[in-house]
Amino acid sequence: MILLFDPMSLILPEIGYAFWTLLAFAIFWFILGKFAFKPIVSSIEARNGKIEAELLSAQKARLEFENLKADKENMEKEAREERMNMLAEAKHEAEAFRTNEMQKAREDAAKMLELAKAEIETQKNAALNEVKKEVANLSISIAEKLVKEKLQANEAQDNLIKSMIASSN
Repeated sequence: MILLFDPMSLILPEIGYAFWTLLAFAIFWFILGKFAFKPIVSSIEARNGKIEAELLSAQKARLEFENLKADKENMEKEAREERMNMLAEAKHEAEAFRTNEMQKAREDAAKMLELAKAEIETQKNAALNEVKKEVANLSISIAEKLVKEKLQANEAQDNLIKSMIASSN
């Protein structure tokens, strides 16, 4: 088997071969540095800047979201407190209204009771006066009958009747 090159030359290269390899590598590295590294580095830096800007924007958006969330929670808390205050106030007003209406009803009932008592008293007095008149009329009637019986055939009776008629007119 014939080899075209010596495998040991890769491990122990000759000086000329190593020089030209290093020179080619240096030229290649110079060309890459001059024309490729600068655009690659600038595009990487631009991309890093863009990523940082997006991270800052995302951070700002997150802070705004947290602020909005806190504002929403505060508004909900205020709304709950306002609702509780409104309910308490409505309950208080309803209780005051109920108490007021109950007081008015009691006062009206007391007035009606007083009016009924006054009406009863008036009717009682009227009935008593009527009874007194009837008793007086009955008494007069009875007295008249008694006097008539005693003075029936007497002239004094005629005189008494005439005097009573004259005094009643």
